[in-house]
Amino acid sequence: MLAPAKAARLRLMGFDVDGVLTDGTLYFGAQGDEMKAFSCVDGHGLKMLAAAGIVPAIVSGRRSAAVERRVAELGIELVRLGVADKRAAMRELLDGAGLEFAQAGYMGDDVVDLPLMRACGFCATVPAGHALLKRHADYVAAAGGGRGAAREVCEFILKAQGRLDAALAEWLQ
Repeated sequence: MLAPAKAARLRLMGFDVDGVLTDGTLYFGAQGDEMKAFSCVDGHGLKMLAAAGIVPAIVSGRRSAAVERRVAELGIELVRLGVADKRAAMRELLDGAGLEFAQAGYMGDDVVDLPLMRACGFCATVPAGHALLKRHADYVAAAGGGRGAAREVCEFILKAQGRLDAALAEWLQ
């Protein structure tokens, strides 16, 4: 099945954080505080998904106060941080939403994301993603992690579902 057909079935789209919603760089201050840079463009893409009725989710292997703050700002409710088994974490989210893996997608960047990506009905990665992920991905973004890759995938999904024009319509008035 082609990527647009797979994306057309999505009701939930999950994203990794480091390397996908950020460029993967970890910044630590002298006091041990962690900082991350997020793209506003990516954030708006996740909001566009939610407004179109596609639930955005975050599933990450690291726990971070910066991520907790960012997902709260974006209004994302389905969040699992600090998980070792991302597939099991997504299964829990899907069960709570009454959805199946075929109705879900995931965007990751490293081999730890592969079991979840392969379980989902649609999967994507970033240009710097591990070669193994690129071989299995339905979509490889042109934009980098933390630099518009998530937005690109959000718009791909919306276009596949025939919802992109409506999502952009308010800015064309």
